[in-house]
Amino acid sequence: MSLQFANAKTAFVPDASNTRLLRDAFGRFATGVTIVTTRTESGAVAITANSFASVSLDPPLVLWSPDRNSRRFPFFEDAEHYAIHVLAADQRELCWQVAQDAYALKNRELGINDQGVPILPDCLARFDCTQKAVYDGGDHAIVLGQVTHAQMRDGGDALAFYMGQVGKFAPG
Repeated sequence: MSLQFANAKTAFVPDASNTRLLRDAFGRFATGVTIVTTRTESGAVAITANSFASVSLDPPLVLWSPDRNSRRFPFFEDAEHYAIHVLAADQRELCWQVAQDAYALKNRELGINDQGVPILPDCLARFDCTQKAVYDGGDHAIVLGQVTHAQMRDGGDALAFYMGQVGKFAPG
C-alpha cells in the first residue's frame, strides 16, 4: 500500500508486492558507474555495477554488490581477483554494452594487470582487488575486496546513474 501526498510524495512499506516502488526509491540516490572485470576460462567477463563503495583506508577495502540471480554472478563469486573501473562520462556506450553482454569486451583491446585480470583503458579510476569475503545481502551479495593496486587519471567528467538513466556529472 502506498500513500500519495499533495506534493507528489509516495510513502510505502516495502514488501514483495511493491519491489518496483522500492527500486524507484533506491534510484533517487545518484551513484557513479563501474565495470567490474575478471578472467575466466572463456576470457574476460564484465558486469556493470553502480553498487560500489569505499570501506576502509587501512587496510584498503572496497565493496560492490552483484545480483545473485545474474548469470554472471558465479564468475565473480568465485573470482580470487577482479578489477573495478570507475567510468568516465565518455564511456556511456561501453557501460550499456557491458550491461547487455557479459562478453562485450571480447573484441576490445584490453590490458592485463599483475593478477591476469583484464583491465580497461581510460577510466577515471581503477582498483585491482583480491577478494576477501562474499556476504549474504538478500537477492544480492556483498563482495568485499582488498585493493592491491589503484590508478586514477586527471580530468574527465564522471558517468552517473540516477533514476535508471546515465548522465554526466561535472564538478562545479
